Amino acid sequence: MQILLRRYRDLTVLLLVLAVQVLLLAWQVRTGQDVRLMRVWAVASVMPLARVVEFVRANTIGAVRDYFQLVEARSKNTVLEKELGRLKLENQFLKTELGTADRARALAAFQARSPSRTVAARLIGSAASANSRVVYLDRGASSGVKKGMAVVTPDGIAGKIVAAFPAVSQMMVATDPAFAAGVVSQRTRLYGTLKGQSSSLGLVDYIQNEDDVKEGDWFFTSGDDRIFPKGLPAGQVKLARPGAIFREIKVELSGLRNGLEEVLIVVEGIHLEIPEAGQQGQELNMLPRPPAEPQAGPNKMLDFSTTGSALTTDADHVLERYRRLGAAQGHTYGAGGPPNFNLTLPDAPRPGAAHPPAREGETPAAPPAAGPR
Repeated sequence: MQILLRRYRDLTVLLLVLAVQVLLLAWQVRTGQDVRLMRVWAVASVMPLARVVEFVRANTIGAVRDYFQLVEARSKNTVLEKELGRLKLENQFLKTELGTADRARALAAFQARSPSRTVAARLIGSAASANSRVVYLDRGASSGVKKGMAVVTPDGIAGKIVAAFPAVSQMMVATDPAFAAGVVSQRTRLYGTLKGQSSSLGLVDYIQNEDDVKEGDWFFTSGDDRIFPKGLPAGQVKLARPGAIFREIKVELSGLRNGLEEVLIVVEGIHLEIPEAGQQGQELNMLPRPPAEPQAGPNKMLDFSTTGSALTTDADHVLERYRRLGAAQGHTYGAGGPPNFNLTLPDAPRPGAAHPPAREGETPAAPPAAGPR
């Protein structure tokens, strides 16, 4: 047997290979796979070696490439950060310029509407002391600025001038504890004194506890301090409660809401009327008075037929009736006793209507009252 196998070894191997091939083909046909088994075996045998090669490449050449890419990305990131910082600065500058233009436009509009003569100024510095509320403006005596002049914004009062130099001036802000201004309540016309409190809330003093002041009320300058013209907004009440002696009233200073960069110095102030409560900044639409109607009877107290003016009042009608009573009786007011106020006055005759003449000593007869037709 061994002799036969040695003699026919090659043939035996060939037959075994053919038999295995036939079996594998039968198995492939039965399972329906399109990929050849040889390709499967080849891929399966090569895959571990490919993984090793890729691992070596990724951790050597790939790491070096990634390093250079990170260095390039870092340089680009630095350039982009500088560009972003420049754009932020430019954006902030444009916003500042836009805000300055808006404030300048508001100041110009306020100057055009206000009858007072004002000078526009810009804040250029503040005092060295941390507790000081004094700032410097770029307008001085050469522009007509004097000590004691009022400083305002389109929103309300801001402070007053405490020193005037040739080119600059010092302004005491309304938040300074030494600041004071006379104010009056818009709704109840109560007078008080506005004092600075080192914050955006000012204190209105010298108003009694029983006086009617509510949160939301507005205070305007009263003009009693001889610094601020009457009728300028001072602030809105944020706190109102009874105090030890006077009512504790704190108002939000309206002139400091938008900061103090551009202000107006009142060179020549003109007093204004304080607007009615609830009508500030609103246009009121009023219809004309209805036409006058004739009186309905001879004894009616208000004789609407005596005048055709649309601007008369009830007192005017009473005065006209008394005048007619005096004329009918030949009486002169102020001389002798009073006339007969119960005298019946005739109505004005209608066109085409004839009345009999009155006899001497008789009161003229009144025509019949006009009834519905």
